Amino acid sequence: MIVTTTPSVEGRRIKEYKGIVFGEVVSGVDFIKDIAAGFTNFFGGRSHSYEGELIEAREGAIREMASRAGALGANAVVGVDVDYEVLGQGNNMLMVTASGTAVVIE
Repeated sequence: MIVTTTPSVEGRRIKEYKGIVFGEVVSGVDFIKDIAAGFTNFFGGRSHSYEGELIEAREGAIREMASRAGALGANAVVGVDVDYEVLGQGNNMLMVTASGTAVVIE
């Protein structure tokens, strides 16, 4: 499965459009990671616990989107966009959405 942010795949012709596909991941940040990030915020530096959570959520959303495209018979997803939102009363939930157009390319 080819997944790209561009509207086409260079050197390949789009034969068929299958439709828009989405992949969503809503992830909660656990108490321990939240405390570790609080120390990082206080002392400065990068929050590796939050970065890891973000990477896993993004990769999961893209994987889910590609899987849904494959279920439609597509072999590529073009025009991919990834969005991030925080949710929940304490903003302790992360939502990552990947969307694009499922296509069949030659």
